[in-house]
Amino acid sequence: MKKNILTIVLSLLFAINASAQYDKDVFMWRGRNALSEGRYANAIEQFNVLTRLDSTDYWSFFFRGIAKYNLGDFRGADKDFNTSIRLNPVFTNGYHYRAITRSQTGDIDGAYEDFDKALSLRPGLYGIYFSRGVTCFLAQNFEAALSNFDYYIRKEPKDPSAYLNRGATYLFLRDTTKALADYNQAIKLDRYEPEGYIRRARIHSDRKEYSEAVKDLDMAIGLDSTSTFAYFNRALINFELKHYNEAMSDFNIVLKQDPGNALTLYNRSLIYAHVGEYEKAIDDLDRVININPGNVLAHYNRATVFVEMNRLEDALEDYNKSIELYPDFAKAYLNRSYVENLLGRQRESKADYLIAQQKVKEYREKGSNASLADPTRRYDSLIALDADFAKKDFNNELLQHRDIDIKLQPLYRFTLSNDKADKGNIITRRYENALIDRFLQMMPLNAVVNNHILPGSKELVIAQGAEGYFAKGLQELENRQFNNALEWFDKAIKAADNEESKDKYSRYYKAFYLMNRGVLKAEMIDFIASLEGNVQTLSMDTEGATRARVSDRVARSYDYSEAIADIKAALDILPDIPYLYFDLGNLHCLSSDMVSAIEDYDMALKLYPEMGEAHFNRGLVLIYLKDKEKGCIDLSRAGELGIGDAYSVISKYCDDNE
Repeated sequence: MKKNILTIVLSLLFAINASAQYDKDVFMWRGRNALSEGRYANAIEQFNVLTRLDSTDYWSFFFRGIAKYNLGDFRGADKDFNTSIRLNPVFTNGYHYRAITRSQTGDIDGAYEDFDKALSLRPGLYGIYFSRGVTCFLAQNFEAALSNFDYYIRKEPKDPSAYLNRGATYLFLRDTTKALADYNQAIKLDRYEPEGYIRRARIHSDRKEYSEAVKDLDMAIGLDSTSTFAYFNRALINFELKHYNEAMSDFNIVLKQDPGNALTLYNRSLIYAHVGEYEKAIDDLDRVININPGNVLAHYNRATVFVEMNRLEDALEDYNKSIELYPDFAKAYLNRSYVENLLGRQRESKADYLIAQQKVKEYREKGSNASLADPTRRYDSLIALDADFAKKDFNNELLQHRDIDIKLQPLYRFTLSNDKADKGNIITRRYENALIDRFLQMMPLNAVVNNHILPGSKELVIAQGAEGYFAKGLQELENRQFNNALEWFDKAIKAADNEESKDKYSRYYKAFYLMNRGVLKAEMIDFIASLEGNVQTLSMDTEGATRARVSDRVARSYDYSEAIADIKAALDILPDIPYLYFDLGNLHCLSSDMVSAIEDYDMALKLYPEMGEAHFNRGLVLIYLKDKEKGCIDLSRAGELGIGDAYSVISKYCDDNE
């Protein structure tokens, strides 16, 4: 639905009468162009510059909000729309798109208020009715959704997306005839849009008009060969037709594009089971359960396959788990009874059989669907869900996103650079420090403060004095000669102590040498740890409430105390360098001291509020500490400041509708 909500955005892009000076015009053009081309992170960068050039330009905040919305950063979008409205209280588009955003965050009442305000300002802006219809749909207020779509279609009868959305509404109102008519009209208006064919195919499939459904899905795939949802649905139909090879082929295509798609893995496992390829079925179900240990049906079906393989104890364990997760699961009791009988446990078998019968009776007395009590089917049918397939937004929380490892933004340190020192344009340079600048000018080679290794000069350095030793260390570091680099940093630190009487700045420069030595010590640990996949990561999952964990092996096996000691010694000398607090935060995080990590990131941001990396890392740690709201706000700010990784995290962990 989100895609459809934003189809009317781009019409705004070239309708602005700019009155700003030339440089503002350039950035506005770049931002609008990036937005229209779907380069949302780049658009944010351009609008960031505009907001700094002119903090009263409500259009800049508005467009940045649009970009954030498209990246899934609804909190950040809402904040920017709020600003655009504060700057211009009669800004119709601000209210309109804030309403859209609020519908995504679950603030339906707030969305309705904004739609009403927008319509009071511009009653003739018919797109608002479209958007309000979508919001009503999301709130399951289908009659209201229908009314809004009807009004919009009367004013804009040639918009195929409106018919697609009204058709979906009719489906929820159980009027398949009108839904089909709307899908037909959508296809008539735009025969090159695959979505109409996919939706129409679902109706044909429900009516068991399989040949027509396959024709529509073939057409959709012909128009978009990357449409995993089309392949998925065609596989379901082929399964119903007992065309198992064709179904398997389509599921394989889905999994090639999305190897962690648990819904597809689950369904493919059942095909393997039906054709007797039990080991492959077990492999797929193992992966599903690894993704979500609470998937009842995965445990149940794996147990059933184990029975076919005569692995009765394994089967019993999975039936036990199924019942633990779903105590009213009659079929699980019945099948467990069967396994217990085979194992000679007649008393337990009889007890489970009686429980199963009682559950079936209760189902029937309540008039409930008794499919979960039906003992005649060996495996549960393939699962077909009305869902946003691309987001894996599966039903009933049975299937979840796979665990992922998210890297912390890496440590800051001094590094060599081939480029001449560029102090940057005042527009883009956010942090300045006179002492750092003076130190860089003293260096025999070009150097910068960065959190990534840059290609440095191959020029030989004659190591003289602390700065020379330090430069040699940077060269060795660039070549990944860690031990050599460490020796040169040690020499630089000792030399700084000896040179303090001659140069008052030597003491301060020592802090920079300590910083790099501390980072190097951490990197030497991480080089070893990388062999075990434990480097600077938070492992996060989405089962139930969002949470995270630091790999146990990192905290248990590796000691960052020496690195921490160097950074703290540097802070004793220079307590106002944000990079030092950032590095200390990372090291505390890797040491599982999350409270200290938060304090360190807080200090870094107090000194340097626009350090996107600190916002990113603090956001991850806050989510780990189960403060999702603050964590997602930090991630939003990180994305705004150019940390592109933030949006992939936001899309997984900050969607309030998940």
